[in-house]
Amino acid sequence: MRPIIFFILVYSCFFTAEATAQDAYKNTSLAPEVRAADLLHRLTLKEKAMLLGYSNTGIPRLAIPAYNWWSEGLHGVARAGEATVFPQAIGIAATFDRNLVQQIGSAISTEARAKYNLATARGNRGMYVGLTYWSPNINIFRDPRWGRGQETYGEDPYLTGETGMAYVLGMQDTLPGKLKIAAAAKHFVAHSGPEQVRDTFNSIVIEEDLHDTYLYAFGKLAHNGVAGVMTAYNRLNGVPVSVNAPMVRQTLRDRWDFKGYVVTDCGALDDVFGPHHYLRSSEETAAAAIKTGINLDCSDVLQTDVEKAIKDKLITDADVDSALLPLLVTQMKLGFYDPELSSPYHSYREDSIHNVAHIALARKAAEESMVLLQNEHHTLPLNPGKINSIMVTGPNAASLDALAGSYHGVTSQMVSFVEGITASVGKGVRVEYDMGAGETDTVHFGGIWCAGNADVTIAVVGLLPVNEGEAGDAFLSPAGGDRVSLSLPASHVAYLRALRRAVKTPIIAVVTAGSAVDIAAIAPYADAIILAWYPGEQGGNALADIVFGKTSPSGRLPVTFYRSVTDIPVFTDYSMQGRTYRYFRGQVQYPFGYGLSYSTFTYEPVQMPDAKYNDDDTISMACRVTNTGSMCADEIVQAYISYPLEGHLPIKELKDFERITLAPGESKVVTLRVPVEELKKWDSKHSADKLYRGRYTLSAGPNSADLRVNGSFLVK
Repeated sequence: MRPIIFFILVYSCFFTAEATAQDAYKNTSLAPEVRAADLLHRLTLKEKAMLLGYSNTGIPRLAIPAYNWWSEGLHGVARAGEATVFPQAIGIAATFDRNLVQQIGSAISTEARAKYNLATARGNRGMYVGLTYWSPNINIFRDPRWGRGQETYGEDPYLTGETGMAYVLGMQDTLPGKLKIAAAAKHFVAHSGPEQVRDTFNSIVIEEDLHDTYLYAFGKLAHNGVAGVMTAYNRLNGVPVSVNAPMVRQTLRDRWDFKGYVVTDCGALDDVFGPHHYLRSSEETAAAAIKTGINLDCSDVLQTDVEKAIKDKLITDADVDSALLPLLVTQMKLGFYDPELSSPYHSYREDSIHNVAHIALARKAAEESMVLLQNEHHTLPLNPGKINSIMVTGPNAASLDALAGSYHGVTSQMVSFVEGITASVGKGVRVEYDMGAGETDTVHFGGIWCAGNADVTIAVVGLLPVNEGEAGDAFLSPAGGDRVSLSLPASHVAYLRALRRAVKTPIIAVVTAGSAVDIAAIAPYADAIILAWYPGEQGGNALADIVFGKTSPSGRLPVTFYRSVTDIPVFTDYSMQGRTYRYFRGQVQYPFGYGLSYSTFTYEPVQMPDAKYNDDDTISMACRVTNTGSMCADEIVQAYISYPLEGHLPIKELKDFERITLAPGESKVVTLRVPVEELKKWDSKHSADKLYRGRYTLSAGPNSADLRVNGSFLVK
């Protein structure tokens, strides 16, 4: 039964005599689906076509306001004025902290609601101030060269799914029948570069990789109530995703029973008849998109051509109704047609935006995201009572770009690394700053003499969002947003080398980046190395908290740090074989899940898995984790499954994790659980998930290469 017919039947059954006293779509006692069906039948075809585009002019006769669906909230409300700037998404993933991620999502949605209230009060219904947010980005970061990988939650499907679900839960809230804001998971599907050719690229993906890797997180979020899904620019196995019925209609809608709305990436429908040359005209594309299951066009193809497509009998009025209904249901859940005072979020105003609580949350997130990669001779933490002079230097030490990442908001209170270090020490401590190096010059440097006269040097180097990012935004990228190697800028490496030659006191290298970089190139020149990612507005304060031991570093790598891109397949190859820790067998710089602490931890088995499990069981294993160091610190206990020897199954993959805080000498028993259902992998022969019978291993440890408790079991 078509969804529109079903909802009209529901509408007919529940539309009581009492409801007829007013327009049913304004009756808050009715279900959102019933209200949406009532509004739908009041619209003309021209009005329906207009509402299928992301920028709506409004319909005064029905009190439908003008509305722009395009808002961004990747790591804070973006492009809409003052807002709290949290760490970039890759840094959020590095926290391995579901509760924190949900709090971040909730803070962002609170600020989004407040901005919407403030904007509409002044008659502003334009871009970036709505309630429909096109975040999170849950594409798999399959290759470190992809510039937009910083927007994702890393290379692992499970971590991406768990982080994405926590983020969406915080953004959308849990009130029945209501949405605080509407999140949208993007970019569906198999989209991760190259950026330069994204409008023409054809992702060739075998079924096993498609279902086990690229679709996994989308399925998780679809099953758990994400309001929207955005389709990608690329073709998938020859068919542009925005008109790919097997993906949108059969997988997303039918197999996963997704009830939300589907929006195209901006201009993706124009690509179908333009760069892709897949269909001949915009009219054919509009019809194909409607039949595929697209509800909203982030361009104007549907607004322009839907009426003509009906006239030419390419689609029917019922097809258009089916497309529009999920958009109206979403608006009902957001409260568009409710009295303002009835909204639980109506009071959100200026004091809900960038307040003390949100700033503190941004600082905590930045602290948890930073990864300690090297700490020779226990250089860190520094004892501030024994430090009289500090040199803060490096091209990124005072950079706002190094904090913000892509798709960011703005605030007047961004704390750079040099500002954070300066504020964290007493006014009797001498702190100096020098940029030190430029982008390209590998010979001429500044600040070296000053560093030689300091007790410690903190050098901030690495990448910026202008070096890696979305096509057009990363204007210094050598490949249209992407990278061609793992190399840090040669001038930055040369600067650290020059510092090391001149400076005998400790050097702490802080690296900003949104992806894996060649840490080995700078490791000989630094006593300690901290990966800061793009840590958001509180990056400087968070770095100071870690450097001076107010908190122990606890971030973990959500991506593998390879030694070179020559160790992995070419960028355009979408096969997972030889990529990510799940399929890569070579030597690496740092493994997935890696990160050092100021403390040490031991793992002891408490409860091992049972000998055998059936399909409906849950595998469990418990281990006692003890802080054997002298500092209170967080440990992230990670659980990995190793599979039977099958050609396309992963070597191992993350299936549970838990962040715990332990005082010195304290122990905690951590129980890790994996439903047997989670072990299923795609069987292309039968086009279905399959549970492969045989011997598995559940292992626990601090990262994917250091698994200290192991228990094997049979799946019967």
